[in-house]
This record gives sequence, structure tokens and C-alpha cells, in this order.
Amino acid sequence: MAIIEFSLNGTSRRFTGDGQRPLLWVLRADFGLTGTKYGCGQGVCGTCTVLVDEKPVRSCQTTVADIKGRHILTIEGLARGGRLHPLQKAFAEEGALQCGFCTPGMILTAFGFLKEHPLPTDAEIVRAMDDNLCRCGAHVRIVRAIRKAAVQMRRTP
Repeated sequence: MAIIEFSLNGTSRRFTGDGQRPLLWVLRADFGLTGTKYGCGQGVCGTCTVLVDEKPVRSCQTTVADIKGRHILTIEGLARGGRLHPLQKAFAEEGALQCGFCTPGMILTAFGFLKEHPLPTDAEIVRAMDDNLCRCGAHVRIVRAIRKAAVQMRRTP
């Protein structure tokens, strides 16, 4: 039995249980954060992406023990004060989704990418998002939304 403390969407949290449980299932079952989706379960599709210390990670392949003392951000924690984050807003405005299943992982991957690359080219955006799969074919709109959000994020502190 492990006791693991970490920050989840800006709030201190404690998990007591099997430290080898995948973070994905701890987020969904123990903390009720169902925005993080189960996709392939093998870390390939990117659907389960969350940020750990502002870096995208596959929560299906990350154990809860791996996040001890770290800062976790899920899609539920991205909006602040009832206002959508520029990435969430741009995805909605650009129609950068169809079914929406991959969208939380896409947005969090893009968020981590834009933190390190605030002035990306379209080619850089495509490379950064290459490991996140969208079966609906919204790729052009996803790139457009990320480009739009990058501009807005540079304007907003």
C-alpha cells in the first residue's frame, strides 16, 4: 500500500493504494476526472495524454508512483475562472474535432509543445502532434487551431 502525494490541477492530492496502478485509472476512477480518455492502453495513440510538470505523458503508461511530488494537469484543470484556455477556445472555434474523443490529449500535447515553442511553424506543429492520433481526420483544423492559440497565448500572460 503506497501513499502518494502530488498536485492535481493546482490542488494538493493524496492517493492511497497500489502505486503501480496506471495514472489514467487513478484520475478517472479515484478522482472522477473523466476528460482523460482510454485509447489504446499502450501509449501509442495519445488519447490519455496529461501534463506532468508541463510535459506531455501517456497516463496509461505512467504509474501513480511515478508522479509522486509532481504537478499533474488534466484537461479539467486547463480552463481558469470559468474561461476556456486559448487552446480549448481555438479548438472549438476552428472545429478541430469531430467526435472529440482525442481532443483532451491533443490539447494537452499542444499546450506542452507551445510552452517550449511559442512561435511554431506549421511543420513544427505537425511534428509535435504526430504521435496523437485522430481517426476523424481533423488534422488540418487541429494545426489551424494550434497556430491560432499560439498567437493568443503570446498575447496573454
